[in-house]
Amino acid sequence: MNRRFLQRAVLACAVAWGLAPLAQAQDKSIVVASTTSTEQSGLFAHLLPAFKQATGIEAKVVALGTGQALDMGRRGDADVLFVHDRVAEEKFVAEGFGLKRLPVMYNDFVLVGPKADPAAVAGKDIVAALGKLAAANAAFISRGDKSGTHAAELRYWKAAGIDAPAQKFANYKECGCGMGPALNIGASSNAYVLTDRGTWLSFKNRADLAVLVEGDTRLFNQYGVIVVDPARHPHVKQQLAQTFADWLVAPSGQQAIAAYKIGGEQLFFPNAGSGK
Repeated sequence: MNRRFLQRAVLACAVAWGLAPLAQAQDKSIVVASTTSTEQSGLFAHLLPAFKQATGIEAKVVALGTGQALDMGRRGDADVLFVHDRVAEEKFVAEGFGLKRLPVMYNDFVLVGPKADPAAVAGKDIVAALGKLAAANAAFISRGDKSGTHAAELRYWKAAGIDAPAQKFANYKECGCGMGPALNIGASSNAYVLTDRGTWLSFKNRADLAVLVEGDTRLFNQYGVIVVDPARHPHVKQQLAQTFADWLVAPSGQQAIAAYKIGGEQLFFPNAGSGK
């Protein structure tokens, strides 16, 4: 009986070891930690089917603010990051959590608000506009979620001489939410909101909101891709993640990004190799 049991145990181990490489080969999927703007703008719904068709790899997206996406990478909970806060991205790589950062695409931020523009901010200068918002105690919705958009917003407030949210005015509200929900709150409360243009163009519930400030060079919004370093987290699927990063910056991925439009308007502009 003991001999028969041993034979079965050996056979079970042999089957398990034989199936392990097969299971690993079949699991061609990666976790992409990315921003709410890439998800809520509809870009991923456009890109990922083309990526899977080209590579056979399924990309499972977790859409968060950039700060939270970077934290996922630090914990090893994602294989690759697709985010938009260059300073934070370069810090992530410098600290040994990620491999090389590659620029992928850009769009811009815009300040939206009530069409009547009670704070009279309309124009091109984002810093002057925020100064007027604070002086008028106008209703402003901040994402307040450590996202790339939130980080940009705080830079603009600082340039305007305001340390938000420490010196926030009464009608400065933080929602701790993604771009879509922040715009929904802005639309329902007739408030000003800083948003990336991609999410704005795909946003349907605009109510009385309109773009009031755009065109300032400081509103430039760059996106980058980083493979999480397997030296920190050996379980990271480096090869599959690198295939995703390489596809994004290759002509096929760049063309797919450029082809994504809403109402005939392009949402993101590929710039791989730009050094941005």
